[in-house]
Amino acid sequence: LRDIFTMGARPIAVLDSLHFGNPKHEKTSFLFHGVVGGISGYGNCMGIPTVGGEIVFDDAYNGNNLVNAMAVGLVKKEAIFKGIAKGKGNAVLYLGSATGRDGIHGASMASQDFGAGNEERRPTVQVGDPFAEKLVMEACLEIMDQKLVVGIQDMGAAGITCSTFEMASRGGTGMKIDLDEVPLRDSTLSAYEIFLSESQERMLLVAEPSNIQAITEIAKKWEIDCVQIGTVTDTGRIQAFYKNEQVIDLPVSPITDDAPIYERPWVAPKIFDRSLDASELKMSVDDELIEIFLSLPNLCSRKPVFEQYDFSVGSDTMIGPGSDAAVLRIKGRHIGLAFSVDSLAHYCLANPYQGALHTIAESIRNLACTGAKAVAMTNCLNFGNPEKPEIMGQFKEVTRGLTDACRFFETPVTGGNVSLYNQTEAASILPTPTIGMVGLLEDYNQVMSSKFRDEGDLVYVLGSIENNIYQSEFARSIMGEKELACPPISLESERQLQKLLLELSSVQLLQSAHDCSVGGLVTTLLESCVDDLKKTLGVNINLPETISPIPFLFGEYASRVLVSFKENHRDQILKIFKANGVNYQAIGVVGGTSLKIKNICDLPLKMLTQARERFLKEL
Repeated sequence: LRDIFTMGARPIAVLDSLHFGNPKHEKTSFLFHGVVGGISGYGNCMGIPTVGGEIVFDDAYNGNNLVNAMAVGLVKKEAIFKGIAKGKGNAVLYLGSATGRDGIHGASMASQDFGAGNEERRPTVQVGDPFAEKLVMEACLEIMDQKLVVGIQDMGAAGITCSTFEMASRGGTGMKIDLDEVPLRDSTLSAYEIFLSESQERMLLVAEPSNIQAITEIAKKWEIDCVQIGTVTDTGRIQAFYKNEQVIDLPVSPITDDAPIYERPWVAPKIFDRSLDASELKMSVDDELIEIFLSLPNLCSRKPVFEQYDFSVGSDTMIGPGSDAAVLRIKGRHIGLAFSVDSLAHYCLANPYQGALHTIAESIRNLACTGAKAVAMTNCLNFGNPEKPEIMGQFKEVTRGLTDACRFFETPVTGGNVSLYNQTEAASILPTPTIGMVGLLEDYNQVMSSKFRDEGDLVYVLGSIENNIYQSEFARSIMGEKELACPPISLESERQLQKLLLELSSVQLLQSAHDCSVGGLVTTLLESCVDDLKKTLGVNINLPETISPIPFLFGEYASRVLVSFKENHRDQILKIFKANGVNYQAIGVVGGTSLKIKNICDLPLKMLTQARERFLKEL
């Protein structure tokens, strides 16, 4: 959130991507409960809606769970502030909570893996205070609204260290810092600890001396500390003093822009190339198998989690958690904003380059299913130890895939971060690039939902239908096949599908659109039936005769979307399908109170919903 409001933007939404270990692992329940509580406790207190996200469980995260957060804000383009220090003699101000010992070595710890006996090197956790953050946010936004600062930056990783060096680097300046002036929660802190502490809710400001009084008065109004701790210099160095002794005197550029670049050795990652065709799939499909599958940890209902979050505060949320993407309106405008967050770690393990293409394509497709065109991407690249050539190979190929996909879809990468060394003893996490997308709806009244709307609506699948099983939740969890190939993907086919969805949204011909991704078509069907916030509608499905049930229901493939529409629009819509060169297949009709697949299953939605909510409630 501080990264957002330090730019002069007001945060309007939060999403998160959470990866945990095996649910049966001794720490998973404790970690899961704490993370969900932390997200809800902070976001709810700030009055900023948590509108979407994802949850993944896998043995690979037993030693290193991932908590990736995405925040989105609104700012007037002429009122953007940057983290820059310029103007010799300008004041360097510390604003926010006092500094404590919490979080020292947080950033350096994140640059090491954990071997046997290294658990004690984990730092104390930064103590977050959402009420203090709310005060800091309002004070900063008021200060920036009155144009009282030259530059402003959050004290994030490495605290005062990074903010001073980075702001000076951007301005081509230096700073002289007096650590005796830093507000402290613990008077026994050394200069080293003060400079490296990652205590939360703190900002570094650069302002002209004539504006200091106005800034401190605003801080006093919001009941937060604001003191001058230094001045901007023209030396190109950061110099810090503590108890009348100079403790730091370092040049800025070698630590920031001119730092050495690591040319790590790498080897080409192993590529999984095996798939299973229909003749190898001997398993029968029935009610029991489908119920078990839909209740798996990675497919079950997320409602027990997102009902902990306030996702409607601010009254602008049009589509909240439980859909392909969240959608917010902008008050006073016709514009809507859509947000998605996605990761496909198993795809990236099977084929890092191709998995990265899939991740970008799915994230943009999720936006297109609401009628939004992707306008920007951010990311968190989570990997193991890059000093291992095979991990560096994964990292290299994933970033190459992200680059190629973003260029193809003309989606700028506006920011992001990297989390490396996620390894405990010999166990590394899966290569997990997490992608956050922002999309634009020219008119939020044209937004599409992923949920079925009316009895009698026709149900179609867009995209190719195959008879092979590739990397998928079904293959891993039901068949025990963990090393199947990543599904093939055509970026051109993906672009055609997205173009079609945006066209159908603009003429408002679809009743619903839902991306078919993790869990395959059967998961998509159930999610389209069950609206966790409103009504539920059943569906009656007929399997195509040309494909076997397992690939059709459980297979995961690129560029597939489930849509529904009114029967009287069929001829018009089919013409648009054909004109866009998109494959399509009629598969059923909306209606009833169950998930009914002819000759396979007839499962009441009420029973399925209860079964799918049980796992996360118990965890």
